[in-house]
Amino acid sequence: MSKRRILSLWFPRLGAERLIRAARGLHAGPLAVVAEQSNMQVVTSLNTEAQAAGLRVGQPVRDAHAMCAALVTRPRNAPAEAAFLTALRRWAGKFSPWVAEESPDGLVVDLSGCAHLFGGEEALLRVLETDCADMGLSVQMGIADTLGAAWALARYAGQEASSDRNGDAISQEARATRARAGKRRHWTRGGAAPQVTALGGGARIAAPGQSYGALSPLPIAALRLDDPVVAQLNRLGLRRIGDLLGQPRASLARRFGRGLVLRLDQAMGSAPEPVSPARPPHHFAVRMTLPNPIGLAEDVMAAIDRVLPTLCARLEEKGRGVRTLRCEAHRADQAAEIIEVGLARPTHDKHRIRPLLEMKIDKIDAGYGIDMLRLAAVQTEPIHARTMAGHAEARQVARNRLEGNTAVDDLTAKLGARVGLEAITRRHPAASHIPEKTAQTLAAAWSEPARDWPAPPRPRPLQMWQPEPVTAPETPDVPTAFRWRGRNWHLAQATGPERIAPEWWLDDPNWRSGVRDYWVVVTEQGERLWLFYGHGGTMSAGWFCQGQFG
Repeated sequence: MSKRRILSLWFPRLGAERLIRAARGLHAGPLAVVAEQSNMQVVTSLNTEAQAAGLRVGQPVRDAHAMCAALVTRPRNAPAEAAFLTALRRWAGKFSPWVAEESPDGLVVDLSGCAHLFGGEEALLRVLETDCADMGLSVQMGIADTLGAAWALARYAGQEASSDRNGDAISQEARATRARAGKRRHWTRGGAAPQVTALGGGARIAAPGQSYGALSPLPIAALRLDDPVVAQLNRLGLRRIGDLLGQPRASLARRFGRGLVLRLDQAMGSAPEPVSPARPPHHFAVRMTLPNPIGLAEDVMAAIDRVLPTLCARLEEKGRGVRTLRCEAHRADQAAEIIEVGLARPTHDKHRIRPLLEMKIDKIDAGYGIDMLRLAAVQTEPIHARTMAGHAEARQVARNRLEGNTAVDDLTAKLGARVGLEAITRRHPAASHIPEKTAQTLAAAWSEPARDWPAPPRPRPLQMWQPEPVTAPETPDVPTAFRWRGRNWHLAQATGPERIAPEWWLDDPNWRSGVRDYWVVVTEQGERLWLFYGHGGTMSAGWFCQGQFG
């Protein structure tokens, strides 16, 4: 007999009750949370009053308003509901360290070896009911040997299996199917009844080893099957889980797919279904409580020198580096001064972090004195291990380490401490043949330096701007004289043309002039200009100047 015990928690009104909690319980009356599905507004969650009025989840909003004129609707906030479920997962961690989320409104808890700490399973469920009532949440619970059985008990315990067909259609079911199903319900003919403990508040407990009997009377939908499969099984007269347990598995797999057989095996414990708890987030923080309040910058830096190595050692142990570091100076008057520094590259080197803190330490107002200092790594990133080299490559590795120093990254971080990391940018090549799109601007702190710039087919001007109109004859031939920026220019030499076509898959307003023929023009005044002739497109043809060579 398996000693594994699984608890399933279902919050059937999670979305509506989250909004009521946010409003501090001020809302009274029917409330529905709605979302758009298939170009139609449908109900996704209801409070108790709305459910008592006969409304149901999945109902169109227009029908819900017709049934309940006092209904108040609110749009669904799926990210907020997911965050609320995550908070409930952390709360459920006090019952077991193995807690997993079942989106969008459930939790799974592995209670193996934990229930006796609360006085048994029944006492634990009563604690859960009390906690949920204090939080203003409705909950239904189920405990069984498997995840599938606990899930089914939490959501379908006490429900009678029904059919969506009329009596004439039901009477036409295959006799053999009905006969076999009747024989399998042995407890109705004097056999032992399933041992299921029913508690108040929608809680069901299946005794160890009794998953078969506990699940048999439940509807087939309790197996977590898709709606089309459930409807197809109902049409065949198979409406309870017990109707499936005695059927040949090969026949079920051929007709309904392996998914049905897998769900059956998971519910009965024949197929494994582990509880995978969420990995706890990385948390790196250190603090130092001072015996006497301090107020000098030198004393603050001395305290930082005491705690920063500990923080860096923890980061290095986990193979991570800090990108954003927060320093909190808690004062004697219960106020707190906070400064943050950002780094261009993740690091756990205290010698690279300390200068950035020292640059911002003068922004801390000590007030009546600082009695506690705290450093927290707000944002961290993994630092990948370096490839180890042998003795023959040791000299080259040392040379590369000296050449590939972090001076540029440290400079970027120091400048970012003054003006902000987002203000420091660098240019990177871009995959485009359009002259003004051959480079892109990226944040220096979140990008690598460009190593190899692709060489353009022709020289490009040192200065480039938006095309400026040139007064010249509207012919593709290079003009011997033209007017640009209020001055008359005379041609001395011209090289070209270089034809550049627009990106036909993009609608760029700047390139609606169509194909361009670029010329490098040298004037008698000694200026080297970059002119092009636009062949029209959706705009009129003409000459333009777009750049100047040095």
